[in-house]
Amino acid sequence: MMDKRISIEGMSCNHCTARVQKALEKLPGLTVNAIDLQGADVSLSGEISDETLRQQVEDAGYQVTSIE
Repeated sequence: MMDKRISIEGMSCNHCTARVQKALEKLPGLTVNAIDLQGADVSLSGEISDETLRQQVEDAGYQVTSIE
């Protein structure tokens, strides 16, 4: 299990966070532990590249500033 913090710009309300959470949870092996207006804390049980995480968030309409 690997934990990551995805810093995200553009979220301004609970609807935004729900949209990003729903998008991320479509990835198999990913669990969203916490999400706020600045980003998401996730746990990965499988191999998911940072680029896949970035693309999933950007497809939902938000910008990833970093993944740690």
